[in-house]
Amino acid sequence: MRELTYWQAISEATVQCMAEDPAVFVAGEGVDDDKGIYGTTRAAFEQFGPTRVIDVPNSENATAGIAVGAAAMGRRPLIVHSRADFLFLAMDALVNLAAKWRYMYGDQGGVPVVTRAVVGRGWGQGATHSQSPQSVFGHFPGLHVAMPASPADAKGLLVQALRAQTPTLLLENRGLYRMTGEVPREAVAVPFGRGRIARSGTDVTVVAASLMVHEAERAADLLAEQGISVEIVDVRSIRPLDEELICSSVARTGRLVVADTSWARYGLAAEVAAVVAENVFDALRRPVRRVTPPDCPAPVSHPLEEAFHPTADRIAAACLEMVDGGPSHVRKLADVTAGFVGPY
Repeated sequence: MRELTYWQAISEATVQCMAEDPAVFVAGEGVDDDKGIYGTTRAAFEQFGPTRVIDVPNSENATAGIAVGAAAMGRRPLIVHSRADFLFLAMDALVNLAAKWRYMYGDQGGVPVVTRAVVGRGWGQGATHSQSPQSVFGHFPGLHVAMPASPADAKGLLVQALRAQTPTLLLENRGLYRMTGEVPREAVAVPFGRGRIARSGTDVTVVAASLMVHEAERAADLLAEQGISVEIVDVRSIRPLDEELICSSVARTGRLVVADTSWARYGLAAEVAAVVAENVFDALRRPVRRVTPPDCPAPVSHPLEEAFHPTADRIAAACLEMVDGGPSHVRKLADVTAGFVGPY
């Protein structure tokens, strides 16, 4: 199978779905610019023009409201935000209208607005431009929320969202856009609510999403040198959550670490811990550990930002604490994590 970058996979999915369904259109700030949105919408603009790939002003709430109205009239809007923080301006339309539409009208139709937004660290962007709001939007019934970790899932989840009837939010970490991976040529949908085992293991389960899946894989590589076998569960979607996959993994390993790019309190990490406690509590050999940013806003200073965001070394440290360490199993933590070169 051929390989594409993460951004190329999103671009291909967009073009294929627009060609398949004339009702699909794209709107967002800079979507017609080859540098905008990491190039993910430029091919669509070149093929379909400004009537279907629409550059909009800084008007997130108005754009979301227009999208809801367009979806109610049979169109399929794909709204793109260059920063996920801008989603807070669109919450009324997305949460109060789109998410509740089918429930309020007796399941008579819906408004399948699809929203893409970029999350993740950058160059010291500070407290208002570095947030990962997956748990905020995942809290509300009626929305699907996903965080693809691979190019194949970036394409497949977008295809699924543009064909389904549920309003959907796709959060893409900017640290993944240049990643390459195998991607099918066809527009193959990846179902929401179905996670994947990114790596099989026996000693500890790490549940993660998006960029944290790759940080977990880096941690697992070094821990394998110490004889510690890590199983990594990529949840793919936050809502719906693949509870069965998570619980079956923890039932095998008896240990759970959850890694997330957002805060621990009331977040994805808390939800996964609660699901495991409710369903397979007796399987746990150790208390659940959460690897997340500290409970404060993101700093602007680059050195402080380096310390703020969770990375592979923190995941490795949490896994080490989980395992019964002996001289033959675990050596000094500084030695174990010496091979890490820092975050993406």
